[in-house]
Amino acid sequence: MRAAVRGWVLTGVAALLPLVAACSGTPAGRPEGGTAQPGAATATDLAERGKYLVEGVGGCNDCHTPMKMGPNGPEPDMSVALSGHPAGLQMPPAPPASGPWVWHGSATNTAYAGPWGVSYAINLTPDESTGIGTWTEQVFVNALKTGRHMGIGRPIMPPMPWQAYSRMTDEDLRAMYAYLRTVPAKTNKVPEAVVAEPPAAPAQAAPTPGAPAAPPAQ
Repeated sequence: MRAAVRGWVLTGVAALLPLVAACSGTPAGRPEGGTAQPGAATATDLAERGKYLVEGVGGCNDCHTPMKMGPNGPEPDMSVALSGHPAGLQMPPAPPASGPWVWHGSATNTAYAGPWGVSYAINLTPDESTGIGTWTEQVFVNALKTGRHMGIGRPIMPPMPWQAYSRMTDEDLRAMYAYLRTVPAKTNKVPEAVVAEPPAAPAQAAPTPGAPAAPPAQ
């Protein structure tokens, strides 16, 4: 009797082994001929996070997607999402700064004028001739980390808040880049920014007669 019970136990354990292996993720539980593919979903996951950062936290559509007038007021024109200042909208000279109005913006919210000069929201779509289609991931990261166009060019001018983006992790910036590579490419050549001349140094007051001469600079 004892031998029969032992035989039933061994038979039951043997029957359960394949199920245990399948649940534990051992090789016996993998699909036939299948192997783990580490990183298979990484690109998709990265782009999904980038979408959250670009469209949500980063607010990139606020400036890089032209505004149009909707039933409830200005709204982003998503038919040209992230394509920057419209090439067909030539801006007249900006009004002079007066009083507390030290800068001006276009109705599309894609062109701006202020003490820095005139700046335009660039085309962030992957179009290779007018967008950032030729930018590498590292060029994109460098631009937002250094505050310079393509990481090496002219300063990125207001109101682009690159200082805030520069505090983001490289991983988050790479995610934003990954998402921007997935949006529809739009051919739209944005005008070049106009960088204002730096302000002249203030004139030094003439010395008062009889006053002691200022010590030489060290």
